[in-house]
Amino acid sequence: MNKKTIRDINVAGKRVLVRVDFNVPLKEGAVSDDTRIRAALPTLNYLLEQGAALILCSHLGRPKGADPAFAMDAVAARLGELLGRPVQKVDAVVGPEVQAAAEALQPGQVLLLENTRFEAGEKKNDPDLAAQLADLADVYVDDAFGSAHRAHASTAGVAQAMKARGAPAVAGFLMEKELEYLGKALEAPDHPFVALLGGAKISDKIGVIESLLGKVDILLIGGGMANTFLKAQGYEVGRSLVQEESVPLAKEMLRQAGRKLVLPEDAMVADEFDAQAASRTVLVDEVPHDWRILDIGPITVERFGQELSTAKTIVWNGPMGVFEFPRFAAGTIAIAQILAETNATTIIGGGDSVAAVKQAGLADKISHISTGGGASLEFLEGKDLPGVVVLDDADWSEERRHVEHKR
Repeated sequence: MNKKTIRDINVAGKRVLVRVDFNVPLKEGAVSDDTRIRAALPTLNYLLEQGAALILCSHLGRPKGADPAFAMDAVAARLGELLGRPVQKVDAVVGPEVQAAAEALQPGQVLLLENTRFEAGEKKNDPDLAAQLADLADVYVDDAFGSAHRAHASTAGVAQAMKARGAPAVAGFLMEKELEYLGKALEAPDHPFVALLGGAKISDKIGVIESLLGKVDILLIGGGMANTFLKAQGYEVGRSLVQEESVPLAKEMLRQAGRKLVLPEDAMVADEFDAQAASRTVLVDEVPHDWRILDIGPITVERFGQELSTAKTIVWNGPMGVFEFPRFAAGTIAIAQILAETNATTIIGGGDSVAAVKQAGLADKISHISTGGGASLEFLEGKDLPGVVVLDDADWSEERRHVEHKR
């Protein structure tokens, strides 16, 4: 998806509204993990270096109305430390106070708005809220890929309002990177192209499976969703999580995919769904009737590893087992280690997949870790993301000038 970025426009002396993804965890009134804030720094520092004044907006958590527990004060404090300059925070998203603060901004200054979800119109993509946000600035930049699959006022709505008055609506560097990696994986991957899908439910990823089957050379299935496929093959899987209503669909997918779709051959099973449950490794046709599958086994890790080690492009979304229980995280960690050792372009999306890579200290060995679990899934499914399609398209002449300028 070829979209204009902040490199393609002049921001000197302008007020730039940047939709960032500062949906970070808080603990005791402070940011406990600033990964998402750090991810936005290349975009923010570039805009500041180019002489822009920044107005930043983001959601935080899932507040029901204006809840002080989800206020952006802690985020403003941490952002100021990372930028090395003051960050002014206002206690509203729009309104006279915000408008005055925005108009007073000088180049190099940063203003952070209150949690966008404090406004009832945010999730409804209210046109009035979007217009008020657009009125704050001369330029709109979307750098929040994790929210790009939602048509909210601070994503799709404000971009439309900006464009309606002839102002730019472009992508930041983080958004550009997401579109570049995920777009290439879908449109022009290096082969062999291997996708690895895990997680609990097949119903959550039906569209992704259907989309990827036509593009990949091999599709590896693990996690709880593999149980439904195993049941469709006629295996008894004990008390394992199975979506009975999806078994017929799984049968049809197996028929269509043929040898392209690879399932676990062995599994770690437990007598209860508990971190301390009794466990053992069995072949998939030996699952005790009152036990349940909670992780892939070593034979499956080796089998999956054979496919991954020869791949040129790998997309991974979803854990191989019940990752929150350390005893049943071994399969997921082993897959993370395999990906870290390949020469392939590796793309990871999904909370537990990312957590596994970080927990194993392997994040710097992965080509791209997506910042948007839901957004990356919808992108891989081939859906249009509202926060992306609305951005200005880059035309061929502008792209050529950009390349020539870089030279």
